[in-house]
Amino acid sequence: MSLILIIDDVAALRDQYAYDLKRLGGFETLTAGGGSEGLGLLESEDVDCVILDLEMPGVDGFEVLATLKRKGNRVPVIVYTGTGSYDRCTRAVKLGAYSFIAKDEPLERVVREVENALAWAGMRSEISRLRRQSGDDSPLIGESRAAVAMKEQIDRLARIPSPVLILGESGSGKELVARRLHDAGGRALRDFVAVNCAALPDTMVESELFGHERGAFTGADKTRKGAFEAAGGGTLFLDEIGELPAPAQAKLLRVLEDGLVTRLGSNKTIKVDTRVVAATNRDLEGEVAASSFRQDLLYRLNTHVVQVPPLRERLSDVPILAEHFLALTCEKFGVKPRSLAPEALKKLQGYDWARNNVRELRNVIERLVIAGDGEIITADLVPAEISGSGANSGPTDRPAPPAGGTLTEQKAAAERQIILAALERNDWHITNTAARLGLADHSSLLKIMRRHDLKK
Repeated sequence: MSLILIIDDVAALRDQYAYDLKRLGGFETLTAGGGSEGLGLLESEDVDCVILDLEMPGVDGFEVLATLKRKGNRVPVIVYTGTGSYDRCTRAVKLGAYSFIAKDEPLERVVREVENALAWAGMRSEISRLRRQSGDDSPLIGESRAAVAMKEQIDRLARIPSPVLILGESGSGKELVARRLHDAGGRALRDFVAVNCAALPDTMVESELFGHERGAFTGADKTRKGAFEAAGGGTLFLDEIGELPAPAQAKLLRVLEDGLVTRLGSNKTIKVDTRVVAATNRDLEGEVAASSFRQDLLYRLNTHVVQVPPLRERLSDVPILAEHFLALTCEKFGVKPRSLAPEALKKLQGYDWARNNVRELRNVIERLVIAGDGEIITADLVPAEISGSGANSGPTDRPAPPAGGTLTEQKAAAERQIILAALERNDWHITNTAARLGLADHSSLLKIMRRHDLKK
């Protein structure tokens, strides 16, 4: 039987919730009169779900959420408020709350929300277990600032239906990020459909995405659903979105705007409920400038942007990733577990992994397992192209500040250096650079570039 913790400083309200949750939902309940008491119970009891008041003296609901987030406690939290403040509830969701309700909601609705939260938590736990077994979370493994920030962003975006654009170099794990967005959200029980736009012949793109009727073209001997219909209720992942031909771009824009698809050879529109997640390693801003990608489509797709950092920007994650791949590879090949000698690990961490990012690291680990029979993988087994690279010698993240001039002048010069270095690291990819710098959008970066007269 699930255990629900109600945290509220008003005794009458928390006791009423406890009574009705047991009466209507059959739940076991605990109550706490404040944030400190509630956090103590969460440490000592195996709580399955929390109902949390935001307005409390002392440790309030926001501090409780922040503490749970800091400690990595992923118990689902439903916040409630009597103030009717949407902004406060939104802030709570950003801190990790599952959902929010008003205190005047019927108790039957509260019970349903608790049931949904419990189902979501169970599904998330099972998916995480399966992912760990399969090793599919590899791009998300890591404790670097970049990896942690990306995981937090993914978990926030997973719960909303808006389109997401994933940017990253080849081999950085864009599709696996898309799967994480799907698996961690409310669509996880429905289909995840992946389409590689670059692999489709121009003549087949529209049929693949939107479907076709029998007789629509030569060889169309039967009616076929497209990817949008196949992913109904779930997620459609459009990889290499920059390769989509112009006619398909126009149709995709329409689907994003009104949720309607039309199969080839038909005049009938079909309503679809499909979340679109797109990915590319191309500079879509540049494609727009070259008139090869629609600007209005880009604005629809990049409502939310996830930048997958290349491995060379999170080299501190190489040891944990290497050990992860090593364990998976040994299991895959049926060999005894092995470990990396410190010098071998040092060589791996000194390489920039610019060719194929995380995928390249995984391939190198597999080569190392095959190369020797010992339980310890020594440095001499590391491939020459890795060993000879030396320590990471790329541009530093923090250019040296200029000397001399007024404080205002030095600040301006330092800002210019930082922006220029970031642009060079990202090959002058405007959207990527803006995301890496934590700016609101690409237009913010363009304003700064104009202020400093920065041009490629």
